[in-house]
Amino acid sequence: MEIILAKYGEIALKGLNKRKFEDKLVQNTRAALPTPERFVLNYNQSTLYVRPKDEEADVAAAYAAIKRVFGISAVQRCLLLPKDMQVICDFAPDYLRDCLINARTFKVEARRADKRFPLNSPQIQTELGDTLVTAFPHLKADMTHPEVTIRAEIRESAAYLSAAREKGAGGIPVGSSGQALLLLSGGFDSPVAAYLSAKRGLTIEALHFQSPPYTSERALEKVKSLCAALTPYCGHITLHAVLLTKLQETLRDNAPSELFTVLLRRQMLFIANDVCKAGKSRALVTGECVGQVASQTLGAIQCTDDAAAYPVFRPVIGFDKIEITNLARQIGTFGISELPYEDCCTIFTPKHPKTNPHLDEVLAAEQRFDYAPLRKEAYDGIQRFDF
Repeated sequence: MEIILAKYGEIALKGLNKRKFEDKLVQNTRAALPTPERFVLNYNQSTLYVRPKDEEADVAAAYAAIKRVFGISAVQRCLLLPKDMQVICDFAPDYLRDCLINARTFKVEARRADKRFPLNSPQIQTELGDTLVTAFPHLKADMTHPEVTIRAEIRESAAYLSAAREKGAGGIPVGSSGQALLLLSGGFDSPVAAYLSAKRGLTIEALHFQSPPYTSERALEKVKSLCAALTPYCGHITLHAVLLTKLQETLRDNAPSELFTVLLRRQMLFIANDVCKAGKSRALVTGECVGQVASQTLGAIQCTDDAAAYPVFRPVIGFDKIEITNLARQIGTFGISELPYEDCCTIFTPKHPKTNPHLDEVLAAEQRFDYAPLRKEAYDGIQRFDF
């Protein structure tokens, strides 16, 4: 039988509350499986075991899904065998044929967790290596830079043979650190910020601002697609969509144009505070980077943070655009983000925004008009979508 072993990452270092993280990891992994009813999951010795119940279970699809689950540092498909060296050597050539037939070099790594097994790790490596060289005479042993690494693990209940171990998503399980509200635009930055926040155990809900008729329905569909693309990593996402047109037009007509962007960001955060207060989110997440645009200078960030009633996390604060887009490609959001549909943040953008606004002048400009009724109207009209 072929099973999947998923190795813990940071969870293995947890202390008395390690069990809480392990249970959350099992829950998230089961939810990520395409057919969870066909697998049995349990954990032991900092390893999550994913066992198919029958031959109908799609191990390949499960393996692909598990690689995206935060909390797992490495994942491998293994042949489950009795703890008998002769049996291991008998089955190894056929099971490993596909990965060794075209390889030139290999090595064997063995780990003997069950010390009652008659051979120690170096002896296991030697015997299995000799078997494979006999079966595949073209192979050469290379202990430093092998093309293929064969792993044999002797654990308490069985032996596990594998040829491929891939890097997992890392981090800690989604939901183990609480919930945060992401300000999600249609750009590259905020989806990457969502991914990185989920990697640190945060459950993500999203808040998107739209401004019809200046933005189209396609812009909202783009953001929905981003949410759907993030769910393999973030799990369930609730998207809150807010109509911001009246508030933006009022700001345009009543606020100094050079402060329009920072004042708009503050109004967004006021609404985000209300969404957090009504739900379970206890932090805000944005895709801001220092110095990218006028709204992301230190002065502008200070002015917008003043409007936040909750901590504001900026996971990509130190990334450059190339790093962000590379990660967007990796997680599958790049192609969606580059679609040319309108973003409400670019509407009414002044030609010469103030790049280093001071909080006192921003507050003074904000107090010239009562925006609270418009915020309430926008909040009351929120649409919610689940992914």
